[in-house]
Amino acid sequence: MADTVLFDLFGVIARKQSSSGQELLVTTAAVSASVFWESYWALRMPYDRGEVTGFEYWRQVAAALRTTIDDNQIARLIDADIASWSAVDDDMVTLVEQTAASGRRVALLSNIPEELAVHYEEHHRWLQHFDVVAFSCRIGHAKPEPDAYRWCCRALDLAPGRILFVDDRAENVQAAEAIGMPGHLFIGLTQARQAITEPDMALRR
Repeated sequence: MADTVLFDLFGVIARKQSSSGQELLVTTAAVSASVFWESYWALRMPYDRGEVTGFEYWRQVAAALRTTIDDNQIARLIDADIASWSAVDDDMVTLVEQTAASGRRVALLSNIPEELAVHYEEHHRWLQHFDVVAFSCRIGHAKPEPDAYRWCCRALDLAPGRILFVDDRAENVQAAEAIGMPGHLFIGLTQARQAITEPDMALRR
């Protein structure tokens, strides 16, 4: 059994981006949904890595959309973006707490921009259960880049094979496995609990 469980945040402990939040973002940007999401995701990685600020990111999105937005509109977009990613799965929070209480170490690796990271730090005390919190905006690497996983290994002072990685995206799990971490593709609470508590479950799909 792996000594430590390294959890993803969004799609595992936190909910995926809400549909109502997505609608608010598109409405605030005042453009069509199809062009909005293409630019939103195409420019997201540097924002997640902390290479640009929220204001810089949204100005880049506006330029890609061939529109202009003022500082007030950018502030509303940042707030709407945070709100769209803010829902948490309480059952998964409980699993994290139970895992930590059992004596296992728990850690977190998330692709997340600074503004959203601050929101989680201010509103979710359960983050204190994690021995290591690796926010992409703070470590300069984002999944599925190998250095994101290696950063966690160094911070935990563990070999990859002693860390079980749990994520809802296959490409992220595969990247972790490529450096030697056992991985679990998250599809729900029951399977995640089994992967964490049963040694031979980690590599099952």
